Amino acid sequence: MNRSLKIAGVILSVFAFFTSCDEETLGENAFGTLKGKVVINGDNMPLGNVKITTNPVSTTVFTDNQGEFTISDIQIGDYSVQAELDEYETAFEPANILEGKISQVVFELDSLKARNLSPKSPVLLAPIDEAEGVKPDVTFIWSSSKNDDDDILYTLQLRNGETNEITIFERVQDTTITVKDLAIGKVYFWQVTATDDVTTPVQSEISSFRVQGTSANSYLFVRNIDGKNVIFSGGDGTEGDQNVIRISSLQSNSYRPRKNNDTDKVAFLRTVGAETHLFTMDPDGSNVRQLTSTIPVAGFRQSAVDFSWAANGGAIYYPNFDKLYRVNPDGGGSVMVYQTPDGSLISEVDVAELDQDLLLLKTNDLSGYNVRIFTYRLSTGSEETVVLENVTGGAGSIDISANGDKILYNLDTSGAENSVYRLFSSRIFIYYTSTAIVTQVETGVATGQNDYDGRFSPSEGSIIFSRSNNTNNAIPSVLRVNLDGQNDEGLLFSEAYMPDWH
Repeated sequence: MNRSLKIAGVILSVFAFFTSCDEETLGENAFGTLKGKVVINGDNMPLGNVKITTNPVSTTVFTDNQGEFTISDIQIGDYSVQAELDEYETAFEPANILEGKISQVVFELDSLKARNLSPKSPVLLAPIDEAEGVKPDVTFIWSSSKNDDDDILYTLQLRNGETNEITIFERVQDTTITVKDLAIGKVYFWQVTATDDVTTPVQSEISSFRVQGTSANSYLFVRNIDGKNVIFSGGDGTEGDQNVIRISSLQSNSYRPRKNNDTDKVAFLRTVGAETHLFTMDPDGSNVRQLTSTIPVAGFRQSAVDFSWAANGGAIYYPNFDKLYRVNPDGGGSVMVYQTPDGSLISEVDVAELDQDLLLLKTNDLSGYNVRIFTYRLSTGSEETVVLENVTGGAGSIDISANGDKILYNLDTSGAENSVYRLFSSRIFIYYTSTAIVTQVETGVATGQNDYDGRFSPSEGSIIFSRSNNTNNAIPSVLRVNLDGQNDEGLLFSEAYMPDWH
């Protein structure tokens, strides 16, 4: 009997083994169907082209225009079904696939835009609306538009109110940006747009401001910026460096500004290649025009040459070695008007405002010495008054009064002469043509300092001039002094030289 039970047990075990193998084979070959629909959450509008995938992996399909999809012959079992479409939040739904049955799923997708908060409208903080006298290098500041976890990008739109030229600075991440070299004296309008790249962009209100102008300024001067001479305009003030505005390019070497009120133009010298040429521009630095081309401005050293407007603005006189030329403000009509008889170099020229026939000239040798300063009558072609000659040392910075009765110049009273034209004790003097008397202008200059670049004020009651220590690479300043001795000395501009009246 025991033997019979053992045999029966073996038979049952074998039967169970084959039975289990048949069940697994049947499961792997059992399939059903998965159907579904995808709509927008809230309004139930169908969504087409939604990507449908499953885990475990089966067939990938896309919804039709009605938002519907079908996966046929999908193996039975439990699945996680995924619905994915750009600009919508990906959704998952469970599905149990039964043999020969149709399983249904429905997806309600949330729009990312609908769930996302729009940025807040930026608030413009600086410059404030209708601000006046804003510096040409403007730092724009606005409030953050952040309203959720999204990153915000800003676009600044800037419009010149005169030309309507629009400049756009796109996709700025910060809430501030600096824009340089805006047009002097012009009104600008600005607006900021914020976007999170999901919702509709939002805009700030429009604000305006005016860039500071030069119309109220009294002076022109030069500064060295990164090795180049650059022309500036500046105003009066007890503390100095008031309303300083750059009016020439940082990319060019421009110097020796001279303003003519009849034409409302500033003439100046600019390096062009290996030569120096005459240019003009408006007082705000616009409308730059080159006057000379074939005959450049030239002398024993370019930093020491000077030119002069005819008082009515109808011509400009300038030196070219031993010759003096006159050119029209449009660059035409160039003609030689004088040549030194001994081959000495003409370094400077000035014209009496009320006597257009009278020129003031400074000549020197190739080293800048053996200086002669004298007046020359154009109509007669003759010298009239010798102001300075037969002296040792450097001299120059000539300026003649309106009616020609006073002549301003500087002279190195040390009498030193050297190969680098270094001055040791330059002082400013006035020569009175009616009496031939020379007086030194009391400027408060100290031992070891040089005064030079003197210019009469329009009223001739004061002068402006440059001052620096007599050491190499000394940093100069521009000062003003009254000729009556009252309120004797005042700093106008630091790190400045070659001044003129605006």
